[in-house]
Amino acid sequence: MTPAPFFDDVAGGPPGGQAWWLDSADGVRIRIAVWRPDGPARATILLFPGRTEHCEKYGIVADAFVARGYAVLAVDWRGQGLADRALPNRLIGHIDHFPDFQHDVKAVIAGATELDLPQPRVLLGHSMGGAIGMRAMTEGLDVAAAVFTGPMWGIQIGPRPLRVLADVLTSVAPALGLGGLRAPTSPTDNMVLVKPFEGNTLTSDPQMFDHMKRQLEAHHDLSLGGPSLNWLGAALAEIDAIQAMAAPDAPCLTLAGACEQIADLDMLRTRAENWPGCQFELVPGAQHEILFETPEVRQMLHDRIDAFYSAHIA
Repeated sequence: MTPAPFFDDVAGGPPGGQAWWLDSADGVRIRIAVWRPDGPARATILLFPGRTEHCEKYGIVADAFVARGYAVLAVDWRGQGLADRALPNRLIGHIDHFPDFQHDVKAVIAGATELDLPQPRVLLGHSMGGAIGMRAMTEGLDVAAAVFTGPMWGIQIGPRPLRVLADVLTSVAPALGLGGLRAPTSPTDNMVLVKPFEGNTLTSDPQMFDHMKRQLEAHHDLSLGGPSLNWLGAALAEIDAIQAMAAPDAPCLTLAGACEQIADLDMLRTRAENWPGCQFELVPGAQHEILFETPEVRQMLHDRIDAFYSAHIA
């Protein structure tokens, strides 16, 4: 582990945030950020962000949970944030196979151990991080409890013919050496930089939208645009795998915005219902980024998540 850049000027997190580089087993360099409470921590939250996201984005989330006595570790997955990116065009999100993210998970756990972050560990996985976290738990990630927000256990593509077209396109493109092309209709840069707040599918709170935008304007190296065709195909394959996975043996709380327009709520509900001990709850008025919603929604979620963790940690 070596120190890594950390943009505290835009993170909005608690004082003392630090970042480190980690090397995954297959040679990909990723980045983690850690925030700690002043006194002994009750537990460590492993915060698994979604696609396009970065550690600094979760500074305000870390602030809420550090105040409640948790240590928080966030990660820049391969292909985003300041982690290594696979393509010359760094604004295209790319992955060869979704299980490759498990190399990053193992590096994160090794980093948490080296930093002596306290046990027990609990998981907070958003969107793509929810898919990565789900597989990690089935493969032995030891957490006392897991909370998922808008997890990528299903994504909205549209009518069935569009899903069929996506399957065909993402199957043919890699075979033709075109898997690194950006998926059609996806943005050239991060959504908050190329689209206005009005009509966005992330949050109903204009201040949070502006906060995310300011972070990327100040440090554009953190930004990421649309996914590659290969990423899309790998994601669809991973969603199919997740729907078929045996449920992990850990308590789970799955939260999703009632106005969700990115994740498929029916698929989320089905996956949760097939997980004994998993609770599924809709958040009224919220969109995909429920942790970046209005102050009232954020306060409610922080309290709800804290209560859930508290029920399962010693």
